Amino acid sequence: MRLWMHELRLLLRARLALFALLLLGALTIAGIVAGIAEVERQRTAIEAIAKPQAEDIGAIAAWVDKSRDPGSAAYYSFHPTWDPPSPLAFAAIGMRDVAPYMLRVRALGLEAQVHDGDNFNPQLALPGRFDFAFVLVFLAPLFVIALFHDLASGEREAGRARMLDALPGTRRRLWLRRGGLRFALLFVALALPFATAAVLSGASLVAILAILSVTAAYLLFWIALSVLVSRLRWSSVANAATLAACWLVLVLVLPTLGHVAINRAITVDQGAEIALAQREAVNRAWDIPREETMRRFYASHPHWAGSPPLPVDFHYKWYFAFHQVGDESVADRVRAYRTGLEQRGAAARTLGWVLPSVGVQAILTRLAQTDLSAQLAYQDRIRAYHARLREFYYGYLFNDRPFCQSDFAAAPRFEP
Repeated sequence: MRLWMHELRLLLRARLALFALLLLGALTIAGIVAGIAEVERQRTAIEAIAKPQAEDIGAIAAWVDKSRDPGSAAYYSFHPTWDPPSPLAFAAIGMRDVAPYMLRVRALGLEAQVHDGDNFNPQLALPGRFDFAFVLVFLAPLFVIALFHDLASGEREAGRARMLDALPGTRRRLWLRRGGLRFALLFVALALPFATAAVLSGASLVAILAILSVTAAYLLFWIALSVLVSRLRWSSVANAATLAACWLVLVLVLPTLGHVAINRAITVDQGAEIALAQREAVNRAWDIPREETMRRFYASHPHWAGSPPLPVDFHYKWYFAFHQVGDESVADRVRAYRTGLEQRGAAARTLGWVLPSVGVQAILTRLAQTDLSAQLAYQDRIRAYHARLREFYYGYLFNDRPFCQSDFAAAPRFEP
């Protein structure tokens, strides 16, 4: 233990090493605070839905109660959906920074509502929001380089290497002690702020230990790379320059090239194109016979085929029917779009086995439930809720039942 304490004193006397450790700890805390602030902002926005939603529905209910028209109730009523952040979302904001986590939907065609925004490929470790994942993936390797680039070369340049080599049986233990101490201090600078925030946020112990394990493994990768470079017996400056070039290639250049290659190899339509195609199908319904629309609707919804025939004037059930037909007209494109996104995600995870920076980012966003899979799962919940919503209003529309003010309370509620 005395030897370890001695090594610790020697390390902390080096101003560069002490400054690097303090700076990494400060950056980790800053990244976690920034992540928590973003998550709290999202939670506040989600909690703020309830009051204006109640006021909005109250005003619509009072107006619809005069005519008791179910079509007006369905058309003018917006229903909120939301994706609450997980306890670990602060550590890796991931896709929550670029994809909607709240969406108000109507019983009209859903695809145009869902795809007004677009999905990106967040699996690759490209620069994003400043959070714990950013500090770990992009900044921590630089601190490993700062503490390990001259671990052996510094002794040679100071003229102490031969003396240390001459000590019998102690050389290997010396380097293991020095390297282990630096690793431990770097790990503590990252792990202690994260673990504290994760426990306070209510994250599960398994998820916390998983992220700590990933953190340790990522640091060990860069330490191993630093040791490998040091075995070339170059100068400290040459070691630092070589490791900095490795950081640039492994963390920035190759992930960017991988992102471009995956996007070119797996072509995916933009979500906005699906929304446009759905709107074109909806708009086309105004120019074709209403009976054709109803035939297509009843073919996929035979349980409503016994509905009374359309009157001569406008009827909302025809309007909602052609919105549903518009959704069904782009169903193949939606499936292809989703399949393409999933293939890109799978390709990025495969790339993560080769590039540690990509793999670590993918693992963190998966554990934090902020990756592409989490966003697609939210869309699935929206679709399931929208189906319940449509069936609720269709029960009034296709049976010509009046919609009273009290019926608004019976509308399905979204459950995240």
